[in-house]
Amino acid sequence: MDLELSGKTAIVTGGSRGIGKAIARELGREGVDVAIASRGREALEATARELASETGRRFIPIIVDTGNEESVQAMVQNAATELGHLDILVNSAARVGGGPAPKLAEITEEYFWEDMNTKVMGYLRCAKEVAPHMQRQGWGRIINISGLAARQSGSAVGSIRNVAVAAMTKNLADELGPLGINVTVVHPGLTRTERTAGLVEEAASRQNITTEEAEKRMAQNVSVGRMIDAREIAYVVAFLASPKSVAINGDAIAVAGGSGRAIHY
Repeated sequence: MDLELSGKTAIVTGGSRGIGKAIARELGREGVDVAIASRGREALEATARELASETGRRFIPIIVDTGNEESVQAMVQNAATELGHLDILVNSAARVGGGPAPKLAEITEEYFWEDMNTKVMGYLRCAKEVAPHMQRQGWGRIINISGLAARQSGSAVGSIRNVAVAAMTKNLADELGPLGINVTVVHPGLTRTERTAGLVEEAASRQNITTEEAEKRMAQNVSVGRMIDAREIAYVVAFLASPKSVAINGDAIAVAGGSGRAIHY
């Protein structure tokens, strides 16, 4: 299928590693020039060189703190100047999970508001700055990377922030849809990224089992029977970023291989 993405441009926040990097790579393979944005210069520049070499497209590294409005404004202006126009925004910059979620007594206001400011307000800031560029051309796609904590308990703050991203997505979709801009939210679950090997080894050591058994246990509630790879999430996001996805707006797409026994309708 031709996704009709050749010649389009994108901003991918959190694009230097993990799911964001996989998405940036797949967009590049589809002919998109991409501004990748995050806080770490060294990782950004290395990723930009790597993906440009792999895909033959332009990858522009831009340092941004999505928790700061002025930083987001500068990032979007820089991307627009470098790329000439802005077609796609993928919001993927968020606190990296790891370790057990804090219990009620352990949740501090600082922890809560840092998470909300980065993932919820950060996504909103980026959408607010990019939307006028898309509106002027009458076309755009905004994809928000959230997570299955929106549908599961186990992390109070994780669930709150991801539900908030889903609610934001629907509100933006209803407002921007008539202007040619589709907004969707993607919920990854357990996902294989650069960090996975270390997490599996840690789990194996803690449980005194093999790494193979540890990974199997981690994926025991995934319907396809294995961990989903970041590139498989990127395939779905590339479709949502394309003109072919016009029938999907304001909706949530789970990209986790299926949650065992859960029914969503």
